[in-house]
Amino acid sequence: MSDVADPAVSFKRDLSEWRISLVAWRLLVLQAADPAVGAGMHEHSTYRAHPWRRVEHTLGSGRRLFYQDGEALRREVARLDRAHKRISGTMPDGKPYDAREPATRAWVLLTLFECVVAMRRLGGDGYDAGQLELAYREFRETIAVFELPEEELPETAADLPGYFARYARKLEFNDAARYLLNDILREAPRPRRLWFLGDAGWRVVRALVARVIRELTVADLPPVVRERFGLARTRWGALLSVVLHRGAGLVVPRLPERMRYRSPEERARPSRLRPQRRDARGSRVDRFFREVLDQTGDGFITVHDLRAMAHNVCWQLELDEAAEARVYGAFDGWWEQLRAVMDANGDGKVSREEFTAATLAGCDRDEAYLERGLLPALRAVFTAADTDGSGFLEFDEYRAVFGGPRVHPVELSDGFRQLDTDGDGRITLEEFLRGFTEFFTARADSTSGAQLLGRP
Repeated sequence: MSDVADPAVSFKRDLSEWRISLVAWRLLVLQAADPAVGAGMHEHSTYRAHPWRRVEHTLGSGRRLFYQDGEALRREVARLDRAHKRISGTMPDGKPYDAREPATRAWVLLTLFECVVAMRRLGGDGYDAGQLELAYREFRETIAVFELPEEELPETAADLPGYFARYARKLEFNDAARYLLNDILREAPRPRRLWFLGDAGWRVVRALVARVIRELTVADLPPVVRERFGLARTRWGALLSVVLHRGAGLVVPRLPERMRYRSPEERARPSRLRPQRRDARGSRVDRFFREVLDQTGDGFITVHDLRAMAHNVCWQLELDEAAEARVYGAFDGWWEQLRAVMDANGDGKVSREEFTAATLAGCDRDEAYLERGLLPALRAVFTAADTDGSGFLEFDEYRAVFGGPRVHPVELSDGFRQLDTDGDGRITLEEFLRGFTEFFTARADSTSGAQLLGRP
């Protein structure tokens, strides 16, 4: 390998290579192993109920950070700040955590850089010393917008090994990291692009994929992390790592650029895949609880589930702080009404049994309940989506909040038509409230309702 640094080396370009997917799970496990990140994921994240959406948001945000001009980058960082300021609480050991804590934020960002370096190294085309410094300098210039304290970031790339060795002593093989490594893929719903497998085929493929990704991730983790977690690198895992990484390292760099790199605009392109059928298992009320309200997948409805819904709306629209606060405030109010009506045992959360009993009794259709909880939340969503203040949702405004790569164009159009009951090509507030109130109370499947909360 040459001792002269390649002036064309680019961390941003390497981050967009398709082979980054080989170290994506490694990245998620390293980030989740930070005690504060793990606690935040356990309490606030939707990764259990909506794993593909959670991975999409994490990796998509990472790509946007490094593919934006100055103003767009500042908007992305502001959006992350608004989302993270609501992620705080107490860890299992009683210590407080805050997602905006500088050391935690530095760790999350630096793992992104480290995983790109690992991708190159494992692929057999690792950075030499000069290239590594150039890549790290580019990385530092981009993340300067976060205004992290200088002492939280290694000054040079040569200081990175020492930083990771020291920080690894803080890592824990916590519930979030363990779930990501061992269980999440064994339980994950079928991705839309694999519709042709059917449920039975997906269960077989899912078990195989889960084993492959676990073995690959363990094999690729830094030795100090494996040792701290008590994980053993198997021979099969080591062989798998060599075959996949070296194979990708030989093939991907030789592809034409349009095939080698993932476009940063790709997230905005709509899916052309078939619409995914909803899971028909269980009663309609049970499915509604499991698929819609229990966003965090822990078997209960809490304030975190309602805030996850608010987050999904705000993330799509990139609202300013005041508008985002109004959406979150309205969903917090909905949670308080849910808790007041349905939390029969007063434990501060609503179980599936409590929800079912209240629903069968018709509590969720009471006008006072709706006016104090659900309807203000829906009005907040409508107002946020109505970006031109016309009092109507045009199709482009509807698409901004309800579209995305996981929503098929047919579903998007169908959801719009369901709400536009008079067929005039725009949705009034009354039509919006009526459509979503029916979805949240009649227990009927609704394309628009599913889109509001995000597909699994």
